[in-house]
Amino acid sequence: QVQVVESGGGLVQAGGSLRLSCAASETIFGRDIMAWYRQVPGKQRVLVAFITAYGLTNYADSVKGRSTISRDNAKNMIYLEINSLEPEDTAVYYCNFRRSGVDYWGQGTQVTVSS
Repeated sequence: QVQVVESGGGLVQAGGSLRLSCAASETIFGRDIMAWYRQVPGKQRVLVAFITAYGLTNYADSVKGRSTISRDNAKNMIYLEINSLEPEDTAVYYCNFRRSGVDYWGQGTQVTVSS
């Protein structure tokens, strides 16, 4: 069972930046994918960005151009940096580790962007 733990959330002013961290209990390799999702109350959890074991990345349109997902294989960690934060970025952000079709989730970290 893979365990993931997020950190780095908090209260940020609009226009600011935030860096979220996710520590995984195992190293991403092969067909594994790690990702960030976010969820607001009453809505479905949505994909923000993902990164593969080979370093391929993809972003949701809502954050494309102002966010970067990265990884540190030596530390089994991924990061998500979002710039030019908007109130619409307010959500609980979840780290996801997918291996062989099984999803492992962290507990989430709250990000609140004040206008």
